[in-house]
Amino acid sequence: MSRSRASLKVIDPAPPALRHSRRAASADRLPAGATQRIVESITTAIVERRLAPGTKLAEQKIADIFEVSRTLVRQALNQLSRDRLVTLEPARGAFVAMPSVEEARQVFEVRAMIEAALVRQLAARISDAQISRLRSHLRDEREAVARTDVSGRTRLLADFHVVLARLLGNEVLAQLLADLLSRSSLISLMYQSAHSAEHSQEEHVQIVEALARRDVRAAVRLMEHHLANVESNLQLDPRTPDLLAALRPSAT
Repeated sequence: MSRSRASLKVIDPAPPALRHSRRAASADRLPAGATQRIVESITTAIVERRLAPGTKLAEQKIADIFEVSRTLVRQALNQLSRDRLVTLEPARGAFVAMPSVEEARQVFEVRAMIEAALVRQLAARISDAQISRLRSHLRDEREAVARTDVSGRTRLLADFHVVLARLLGNEVLAQLLADLLSRSSLISLMYQSAHSAEHSQEEHVQIVEALARRDVRAAVRLMEHHLANVESNLQLDPRTPDLLAALRPSAT
């Protein structure tokens, strides 16, 4: 896939010196908050598929959009790089990450091995209180899917798997699974359709019902089937957007 070369506009008509002054003042007032605002905006744009894989994230363009210094933008891009949402290339800059099909296949293969063992153990010891907690999580998922809350539903659908690990009481496993989910979720964030998200939520319900019955074999089978469906339903057809339009919620 070729790199996206989206055209960009400078949104502030003020002279450069004044823009620099504004950015400096903003950075002095709330640097941590400004950095997080950039991180959240770019993440949301990826989640809502307004930023395609390979889109160049030009530091100066983003600094102009948010009226902050390039230092804060660089901090945000470094954080997004650690989260595997952004790739930093020497002498080229930052780009929205482009996970390969082979990487996705390997991640889902590892997840299938881990999560099959997870639900096998959990089904044998899960309590009624834990079932109630899972059903509460399912309600949140269903509501997010129903209101087309793309970022919310993606986060909740991923969190379901980490919640299962934490119910098992193994924090090391939960952290390992969270790391795998940060990689597979990037793919789902960008490529999962609303229909696929709804289908995933329904499969989560089936898994919880199997756990509630303490049906080990059914729980394992349903988890394996669920992960295979998530992988097969990914839509590898991203759009090429305008960076300014993607990062400004009011833009049309």
